[in-house]
Amino acid sequence: MRVAGDGGSPGRRACAGGRGIGCGAFLLRPWCGLRPAGVGGGDWRVPPQPHEARRVAESFGSDPERYDRNRAPYPNPLIEHIVAAAPGPAFLDAGCGTGIEARQFRAAGCTVLGVEPDPRMAEFARASGIDVEVATFETWEPAGRTFDAIVSGTAWHWIDPVAGAAKAAEVLRPGGVLAPFGHVYELPSPIAAALAEGLRQAAPDLPYRPPTGSILDGYRALYDRAAEGVRASGFFAEPEICRYDWQRTYARDELLELIPTSGGLASMPPGSLAEIMSTVADAVNGDVTLAYATWCLTAVRRSPTDAAHREGKP
Repeated sequence: MRVAGDGGSPGRRACAGGRGIGCGAFLLRPWCGLRPAGVGGGDWRVPPQPHEARRVAESFGSDPERYDRNRAPYPNPLIEHIVAAAPGPAFLDAGCGTGIEARQFRAAGCTVLGVEPDPRMAEFARASGIDVEVATFETWEPAGRTFDAIVSGTAWHWIDPVAGAAKAAEVLRPGGVLAPFGHVYELPSPIAAALAEGLRQAAPDLPYRPPTGSILDGYRALYDRAAEGVRASGFFAEPEICRYDWQRTYARDELLELIPTSGGLASMPPGSLAEIMSTVADAVNGDVTLAYATWCLTAVRRSPTDAAHREGKP
């Protein structure tokens, strides 16, 4: 497995405050490179409430070791950017999964508490030395604890954007930073087409077809939606959205291990998944380089005085 644009060089990083393009496809799970055809011939856009799809959101723990082994870590410049933005080293990881990003922040000198709704994922993270409490972030009880940063790696879209921002404001110290971020990769066209065909064969009632636009660009829609929730809370400065572009080269077997960790696929019956992956395997010949985009939102917690002033309170 080889990586370009990770580590010392961030690849292309673009940042913008304010409102973004606000469009993009929400996929079977975004990393699959497929999106469902819409009712009446149009394409489905980002669902109104993706956090309500709990069956998909909590399907990744079916094989946490496989998930952890195959999911890519986050670009080092992204980790450095968030650590530099935080006023201190106390981090909370909302939806920490198996602990991929928690271990990266720990290696950067932070103390990390994870909150994870799936006990299988939480147990795996604990085995690597991460302290994890099992709960959804919205219902988690902080018990008076506060933090310098709240991060969330490829998980914030499973959290109610308004309730999540309000909970973040509750536990962040003034000047603390909320920083959800996530990966998306784009499969080469022949492999994406094979995946679509495998889905048609194994699940013919699901109207999937390959995307017509760039999933790397479209994934921003999740962070535009997160920004709306942050603004609605009234507790944060204007959010900034950044993008890191990079590539990762996979051996054939590595790629075939990665694809089934995507939501939707992870929750399929084993027989159906095997049928899908057999079709995909026929399209993969040798090493494959995937283009990745890592999107990140950062928003600074205002002081209570500033927040009250903006609400018109004395």
